[in-house]
Amino acid sequence: MSLPAHFIRRPFAHRGLHDKASGCIENSRSAFLAAVEHGYGIELDVQITRDGIPVVFHDPGLERLTGRIGWVADHTAAELREMVLTGGADVVLPLSEILAEFAPKAPVLVEIKALPEQDLAAIGSAVGDVVRAAVRGGTEIAVMSFAPTCVQTLGKMPAHVYRGLTACPAEDYAGRLSAELRQSLAQMDAWTDDLEFVSYDHRALNIPRIAELKERGASILCWTVTTPQQQGEAMKIADQITFESFRP
Repeated sequence: MSLPAHFIRRPFAHRGLHDKASGCIENSRSAFLAAVEHGYGIELDVQITRDGIPVVFHDPGLERLTGRIGWVADHTAAELREMVLTGGADVVLPLSEILAEFAPKAPVLVEIKALPEQDLAAIGSAVGDVVRAAVRGGTEIAVMSFAPTCVQTLGKMPAHVYRGLTACPAEDYAGRLSAELRQSLAQMDAWTDDLEFVSYDHRALNIPRIAELKERGASILCWTVTTPQQQGEAMKIADQITFESFRP
């Protein structure tokens, strides 16, 4: 299975078309508005809150993006909504609100972020509930994660929800993971043919496993491309890129 051509026609803006210098912060409503206005798809990240609500935020910790000490998972969605993203005017919003506004306007790649010690199945299920509600009108959304369990536990999805794995070379995974697990994740051993795509580190697209999955029909996406030169190299193998720091 693969992603439909129209869904990957445009490059995906990594965490939206953000520009901190102008107050447009990553994973913010402003960044997603900018992506839509410039004709790009949207890639965004999801963390889970203390009350089990998926919110759009990259880091497990709050400090880099809000200046506060602590963890997303220790706060409720309502509490996070009161936190302004540093350098801008946006606040942390639930995934449901972002999908309701932007999924009808542009292709959206949702990346589920999770730590190994979290309840991965519960996170996948919570995101699945939000995505199912968002696509009732026929909107298309793709969901992916470095944690295969999060994808496997999304639950039964409509045909226009696409699922995939995010991955990178084994040496780039957290050192606290066993060498065996890092290698398994890098090789996407959890792949099953009912998935539609993989999103891999653009610097390692030439590995045999990518060629194998492409031969089996998977769409190949990649992250995070930051120059036109990288884009040119990546597109020799990939079907589409996720980008930042330039305009493809």
